Amino acid sequence: MDNRNLFQKEKQGLIPAIVQDYETREVLMLAYMNEESFNLTLETGFTHFFSRSRNCLWKKGETTGHVQLVKEIITDCDNDTLLILVNQTGVACHTGSRTCFFNSIKK
Repeated sequence: MDNRNLFQKEKQGLIPAIVQDYETREVLMLAYMNEESFNLTLETGFTHFFSRSRNCLWKKGETTGHVQLVKEIITDCDNDTLLILVNQTGVACHTGSRTCFFNSIKK
C-alpha cells in the first residue's frame, strides 16, 4: 500500500491511531499521527505521534520509559484510521492507568 494516501490534505495531514495491546487486544489509547510520526514509527519500531495541543512530534514513553513496541499496523477499510498493535511497557495513560479508557458513561 502507498502510505502517502493516508495523509491527504483533506484530512489536515493527521490520522487517528488506535493503540491496542498485541496479546490481549485491550484498547490502550487514541492519538494522532502525521506523515513524519508515522515514518518514525516505521523506522524505529516504537510509536511516535503528533500532539495537536503542543503542535509537535512525541515518542510514546520517551520520558517515562512506558514505550510501545509496534508489532503490527493495520488500516481500516477507508484508509483513514490506523490500528496499531503493540507490546506496552508499563502503563499507556498519562494518569498512571494501564489504559486511557476507564471512565464509564453507561454500564
